Amino acid sequence: MVPGGGLEPPHLAAADFESAASTNSAIPARECSIIQAVGLMRTTDFDFHLPEELIAQFPAAERTASRLLRLDGMNGQLSDNWFKELPDFLDSNDLLILNDTRVIKARLNGEKSSGGKIEVMAERVIDERRFLAQIRASRSPKLGSKLYIAQAFHAEVIERQDDLFLLQVNETTPVIDLIDRHGQLPLPPYISHAASQQDEERYQTVFARTPGAVAAPTAGLHFDDAMLQRLRDSGVTIAHVTLHVGAGTFQPVRVEHVHEHKMHSELYSVPQTTVDAIRHTQERGGKVTAVGTTVLRALESAARDGELKSGSGETDIFITPGYRFRVVERLLTNFHLPKSTLLMLVSAFAGKGHIMHAYQHAIESRYRFFSYGDAMLIERADGR
Repeated sequence: MVPGGGLEPPHLAAADFESAASTNSAIPARECSIIQAVGLMRTTDFDFHLPEELIAQFPAAERTASRLLRLDGMNGQLSDNWFKELPDFLDSNDLLILNDTRVIKARLNGEKSSGGKIEVMAERVIDERRFLAQIRASRSPKLGSKLYIAQAFHAEVIERQDDLFLLQVNETTPVIDLIDRHGQLPLPPYISHAASQQDEERYQTVFARTPGAVAAPTAGLHFDDAMLQRLRDSGVTIAHVTLHVGAGTFQPVRVEHVHEHKMHSELYSVPQTTVDAIRHTQERGGKVTAVGTTVLRALESAARDGELKSGSGETDIFITPGYRFRVVERLLTNFHLPKSTLLMLVSAFAGKGHIMHAYQHAIESRYRFFSYGDAMLIERADGR
């Protein structure tokens, strides 16, 4: 289909799908809020077959050179476009909200005091001396054991929290600086090459400013400074939230029924200036566009009590079909992994049938998938 052409959805059930992989989030929470439709949804309901060659291994030559599949959640209509056309699809009264998290170099090699090799994936920096991490080793380190990381600094295992380890570093340099200085960029597991200089630049948004994520908010990777300026010149307001994406974003949903899945939590922050911008946009009839599922999850979490409020906290929100959206009316997002919590989220936003049809069309049209892939612009199913 030539970009710009419209497509009507077929009135047929989605085909059988098959594959694996998935996404959720990252720090175990005491309680998990699951918002779902009546009845038992199966994880396999969100499965599809993706040819391996459609998994983008490298970014497009330019940030804005990706394709853009538009989906109207009200009627399922599709349109093939280019990301460079994005300003044409937003009105001057609209608000675009970005996630300003910055990916840290969270992947660290090291060894135990016994000499055994380990790989440490920093998950969350707690303070200047402590951080939570996943540790890959032949045998899990015991409490009190010492680790020598990146041949640069020592850390002690002081606590175990499910599959994560709390590590303490006795250095004068803050731990966030040690990680960024000695670590490697943590590319997703479906990208086969080691992080290069190109990845150092392109697996980071141009508006990243708050360090803490171990995976990029990938919808934001399509923007360059010129595109942001074009949007501002057209009258679109731009605001920010922060949600630090965790390594759990690449973990599969392993349960049969969706309601049995336990989400993990991620740190987020919604400033008062963004809350004010949203209210102003709604008052003048504009639409709130979330750039990425991380922005959507932060905003919907901040409005869980029915009223959008500024503040910081942890979110374990799990959005599935049947959820009533309170804030976001339009979503810019990449294509997500089969059987993932994020595929469930976009299915809630646009309707499962519409999403599955759109993904079939994207595969047939050779769109590029996942972090370095193409994008979708989705209008919410219930409109307003």
